[in-house]
Amino acid sequence: MTATPTRTVGKIQNKEEASISTPSVRYVLYARKSTESDEKQALSIDSQIKEMLGLARKDGLNVTEIRKESHSAKDAGQRPVFNQILEDIRDEKFNGMLAWAPDRLSRNAGDLGAIVDLMDQKKIIEIRTFGQRFTNNPNEKFLLMILGAQGKLENDQKGVNVKRGLRARCEMGLWPAPAPTGYLNEKNKDKKCHILVDPERAPIIKMMFEKIAYENWSGKKVYRWLKDDVKFTSINEKPLSLSNVYIILKNTLYYGMFQYPKGSGNWYAGKHESLITKELYNRVQEQIKRSEILNPWGSKEFAFTKLITCGFCGAMITADEKFKKLKNGDVNRHVYYGCSKRWQDNCKCGFIKEEELIEQIAEILDTTKLNKIGVREKIEKKLDGTENFKWEYSALTEKKIRKQKK
Repeated sequence: MTATPTRTVGKIQNKEEASISTPSVRYVLYARKSTESDEKQALSIDSQIKEMLGLARKDGLNVTEIRKESHSAKDAGQRPVFNQILEDIRDEKFNGMLAWAPDRLSRNAGDLGAIVDLMDQKKIIEIRTFGQRFTNNPNEKFLLMILGAQGKLENDQKGVNVKRGLRARCEMGLWPAPAPTGYLNEKNKDKKCHILVDPERAPIIKMMFEKIAYENWSGKKVYRWLKDDVKFTSINEKPLSLSNVYIILKNTLYYGMFQYPKGSGNWYAGKHESLITKELYNRVQEQIKRSEILNPWGSKEFAFTKLITCGFCGAMITADEKFKKLKNGDVNRHVYYGCSKRWQDNCKCGFIKEEELIEQIAEILDTTKLNKIGVREKIEKKLDGTENFKWEYSALTEKKIRKQKK
């Protein structure tokens, strides 16, 4: 009879020791889906939350907070919500994690290592997924690391498989990217070609090449023609920029050949219908090259373009120069300043001669107390290297002095 109380006491002591050694777990439920369309994203995340809350109710788990995120876990440290969860665990706000599967937590070595480190520091007591449980146990942590590494392997294999698939498409003569301007994407994958000629824009693209090759137009003149005369827009209903014009003019795809990846030296013959011939393309490249030699891009600098903005729309001021041959053989150079119209195509700002602009600046320097705000010195330093400005400013000053003497 004396043995029975002893066994009972032993059981009570074991329960007390268990309650002391196992602290309560405060779980944060983390639901994640890689970025896709918003509708699919929300549905997938809600499904994860619903399933894990059901598991928590069944097992009596204390879920203190739910956090969700639409972000890829491919790269370490790139998920703001997940990073904040790790910080909260370090601050002991949570000591457990709930997730649908291990790959929802991590698909890269960096984030996986951060989780395991927190388990080693006993900051994370338990991680629960829909079908598994991980604690600070060597075997369980090892299994977690294997599953996380498997997620990383799947990511890496996806990249390899995508590149292999694109390379296979190129070898079949199929353009591996969205259709450039002048072509449309073929939605029917059973067709022989991935891109089809855009009946609305393709003729204009061909005319761009012809005007440069046969009429000696420059890229800038083609750009103005597209913008002002043709009113040309891309499939997204946006006008082409000057850089877009040059990208089109240098794209070999239009005569049937393309390089992939760019700069790799791997050339493929496309199955799509060409818009121009290779001879026309080569002629355009020669004309562009000749134009760049005679008038290199960005080679001309004007005195006030980086100093003044448009008073109407706030865009930067641009400049252009005109030359007029005189009867005696001399050439007069005239510079005109006006709005670049970067922000508003219909800006009302006109053009002003450089001489008139210099006169206005000189009046501002003479009548405004710029020294109080330290601006005059900066302006004069900026203009110090402009011989035309110094000459004009001196002439204006002398003129004012003569008027005052009279």
